[in-house]
Amino acid sequence: MLDLAEELSFFVYRSDNNAILAKGILGFEAAKQKADQIRKAQGLPWSVVKFKAERRVQKPAGQVGTSAGSQNFTSRYGQRGRIDYARNYNPSKGRRFRGYTDSAGNYHDID
Repeated sequence: MLDLAEELSFFVYRSDNNAILAKGILGFEAAKQKADQIRKAQGLPWSVVKFKAERRVQKPAGQVGTSAGSQNFTSRYGQRGRIDYARNYNPSKGRRFRGYTDSAGNYHDID
């Protein structure tokens, strides 16, 4: 059975100022090695350089946004909805205002 920690995505950060030093490292051991490499390169103590599992699962590009026919929209949370087009024209965008309503009834602008 595969270890779950080796399937997670990690990021390395500084604990004194919360600056992210590296993101998207797959696996616990790889994150540990990357944190050690960054610590040695920058001359930092172990108490400053830390790593943590990322909260959100990385989604492949192309899943967020409008569909090919511009009728449906997928939010970054995976919620799908129908796109509503306004009758008013948005001159700065060169098209009509658009948005969608989520499952809770809240309206969100896409543009």
